[in-house]
Amino acid sequence: MITKKEVQHVAKLARLGLSEKEIEKRQKELSVILEYIDLLKEVDVSEIKPTFHSVLIENVMREDEAKRESPQIINKLLDEAPSKEEGYVKVKEILK
Repeated sequence: MITKKEVQHVAKLARLGLSEKEIEKRQKELSVILEYIDLLKEVDVSEIKPTFHSVLIENVMREDEAKRESPQIINKLLDEAPSKEEGYVKVKEILK
């Protein structure tokens, strides 16, 4: 079980001011978390391949293809744009 002194130390590092009641509450909460971590340490994962995701994910990226929108959508977009030029939305220069 985590001690009150350890809770106070963590609170000090996080620059938190805790009342005595809050210290006791955090002491119980942190102890439960640490007990759960100890439980997880007991799980045999020796035959499980390391992964970056909990679910095997393959390439989910789509091909980058130009898509031509309908003239109605383009016109609606251009009507909403504050500035436009030759059928394009005009924006301020961002790269020099």
